[in-house]
Amino acid sequence: MDETPDALGRRLDSIARHPFRAKFHLRGPERAKAELGGSSTMRWHAYEIITERLAPAEPYKDGKQTPYRGHPVFVAQHATATCCRTCLQRFHQIPKGHPLTREERAYAVEVITRWITRELDGPAP
Repeated sequence: MDETPDALGRRLDSIARHPFRAKFHLRGPERAKAELGGSSTMRWHAYEIITERLAPAEPYKDGKQTPYRGHPVFVAQHATATCCRTCLQRFHQIPKGHPLTREERAYAVEVITRWITRELDGPAP
């Protein structure tokens, strides 16, 4: 989980090339919420959401627990393949079947917040 910033950037670029993931962008209310909240608030929300919905060994409704809209973190989770344990395993090599460690939770939060920052730094879609 100890990826360099460059390695994490390359991983995000690779994930963004997948057609399903490429369609996710911060728009409208989600973008406004991220801009108003700022990076520390988004990081905290990501931590709370990951801890509650993704960290258990067998999350409730795994694969369906992350809404597509309604919060910048939800959009970011789908864009970065941190939305369910299957995607975490497939795209980030974090195996299913065990509670996420502190390091794994921190990694998922970093992936999400890095994507949100990239979205806000780029032009609005």
